[in-house]
Amino acid sequence: MELPIAGFSPEQRELWDRVVELWALFKGRDENRIRVALHPLYVGWNTNTPLPHDRDAAVRSVSGDSPELREYQLRPLSVQVYDGQVGVVHYAYAATLVPKGGAPTNVTGKWSEIYFKQGKVWTMIAVSGRPDLRDL
Repeated sequence: MELPIAGFSPEQRELWDRVVELWALFKGRDENRIRVALHPLYVGWNTNTPLPHDRDAAVRSVSGDSPELREYQLRPLSVQVYDGQVGVVHYAYAATLVPKGGAPTNVTGKWSEIYFKQGKVWTMIAVSGRPDLRDL
C-alpha cells in the first residue's frame, strides 16, 4: 500500500514536509539545526542496538565522523496527526552512505517517528526503526 502525498490533509502535508526537511539537515550535517529539531528529552532506537539513544547520540550519528549521507529517497507509508499536536510518521527509505575513506553503501529500511508540535514547529521526540536485514 502506498499513501499518495497528494491525498494528504494540510496537517499531514506539513508533518511530512518536516520529515523531508530533517533528512535534508542530516545530509547537510548541520549539527546546530539538527539539535534544535530534536526535543531535549528525545529518545530514539535503531532496533539493531540493545538500547535507545538520546539527543546527543542522534546528533553525533549524522555529523562529525559518521558516514556521509550522499543521496536518499523517502516513501511515506502512514502520516497521522492527533489533535494538531502529536504526529506519527511511518516511512520507508533508501539511502547511499559513504564512510570516511570508504566505499559508498546502499541501505534501505523503515522508520517510525513521533513529533510534538511546539508553537508552529514539529519537534521530533522519538524514532524507531532499522536498516533492512539484507543491508546489514
